[in-house]
Amino acid sequence: MVATLVRLRLLVLRNSFRRSTSQLVAVIIGGVYALIALVVVLGGLVLLGFAPVEVARTVVVIGGSAAVLGWAVLPLLLSGIEQTLDPARLAVYPIPLRPLMLGMLLSAVVGVAGAATTLASLATSLTWLRLPGVALVALVSGALGAATCIVVSRAVTSVSSGLSGGRRFREASGLLVLIPLILAGPIVIGITRGLRSSSDALPAIADGLSWSPLGAAWAVPSQLALGDPLGALARFLIAAATFAVLWLVWRWGLARSLVTPARGSSRVRAQGKQGWFGILPGTAWGAIAARCLTYWFRDPRYLRQLLVVPLMPLLFWFYGSINQHSSALVLIAAPVVAFSLGIGMIADVSYDSTAFALHVSKAVPGRADRWGRAAALLSFAVPAVVLIAVLAAAVGDAWHILPGLLGLALGILLTGSAVCAVTSARLVFPVPEPGDNPFRSRPGANISLIGPTFVAWGVIAVLCLPEIALFVVALVTGDAIWGWAALAVGVALGGVLVGVGVRIGGGILDARAPELLLQLRKDA
Repeated sequence: MVATLVRLRLLVLRNSFRRSTSQLVAVIIGGVYALIALVVVLGGLVLLGFAPVEVARTVVVIGGSAAVLGWAVLPLLLSGIEQTLDPARLAVYPIPLRPLMLGMLLSAVVGVAGAATTLASLATSLTWLRLPGVALVALVSGALGAATCIVVSRAVTSVSSGLSGGRRFREASGLLVLIPLILAGPIVIGITRGLRSSSDALPAIADGLSWSPLGAAWAVPSQLALGDPLGALARFLIAAATFAVLWLVWRWGLARSLVTPARGSSRVRAQGKQGWFGILPGTAWGAIAARCLTYWFRDPRYLRQLLVVPLMPLLFWFYGSINQHSSALVLIAAPVVAFSLGIGMIADVSYDSTAFALHVSKAVPGRADRWGRAAALLSFAVPAVVLIAVLAAAVGDAWHILPGLLGLALGILLTGSAVCAVTSARLVFPVPEPGDNPFRSRPGANISLIGPTFVAWGVIAVLCLPEIALFVVALVTGDAIWGWAALAVGVALGGVLVGVGVRIGGGILDARAPELLLQLRKDA
């Protein structure tokens, strides 16, 4: 049974290669990146073999502890990512619990992340090649460490399955993972500065981790190298006990998930409360705008794009404060946010999924569809961009460039909306399905987005050249008239482009709505 489950995992992996060329390319690229990272790690472990034992011990223990912690935390943040051997899909088969767990454990090793972690863990023995006996022990402890990484991931996933089955949990976890990704730069800089200022404390940190479930397995070889066999034995017992406890927790959570179906959460709106539908006009474009606004503020796939609104100004302010140019960098926030929101409609129809069939069956005019989607975006994007530009001018005490900055930002926003009104009527992108984790994607999905996205970026840049040129002239000359000209051109030209984009996109949508629906059904 264990071999059957592993073969099933390999079969699914092989079929993912055959599904499309883009998926094969994506898997190959991911494998190349993993291979490069693995080579770097292996080289570092070999070089540690020439370092003092204390240094090697510190690096291996802290690195191994970080790996275990990462495998424990990521399942909480990426709970919506598809699993090949999902317990909910296997519950209908009479598979004994122990073979199922072994099969799931070995199938995880077959994956890219599991294989890289296992090879890196076993390669810790390279650090102790100068001591053959210690190197042999490092192989055993490395295997135990790799197994602990995978089992802690499975245990966390199985225990949290009751929560992750709810839509609200998936939405929240999907959004939470984006915040540290956006703030990765400041986080890395802060950690680096902290390590530099406390480098002398790293051996003590490693010693403390060596007695914890996170680092016990990784500290066994170094304790033998330091001539402390009792300490090595004690740490090995801690590591073995950690693995046993995690295995039991996983067994309990898996057994529960096999007999207890996940329950989704729902929310009933009180009678008489129509939300945006009661505010906007009762026309075709008004109904579409109301639906899109509901998506923008409730659908996590849209909400992740809104996170750039508050986070981007903070990010630019942080980098500016490091380089003593905080005011100059903060001014960039408004155009960047405007660009991010404007390009956010590029896959708007794709997010509708098969619900777009309602548009086709009701013969919604393409122009009404385009106006509704653009109006929904601009209704909150314009105030947000204006507010960020005003705050940036206040922080930088640069009120004289505010008109030009507003012209540039609003021009980019309106132009992006115009371009996306055309692209979203012609192109369908593989996106997460409604209710899924916003980071869930099939292999190759990101590859198929690269070409059209870069083309759209280039078109937006070309169409925004007038306001960009006027803004640059205003900055160079310091003459306010050029800033006001940039504002007038940005708003006027952007408004005209929105009208043209809606007209062209609406015509495309009228001509190929059934074909678009067919593509959406294929990608569903």
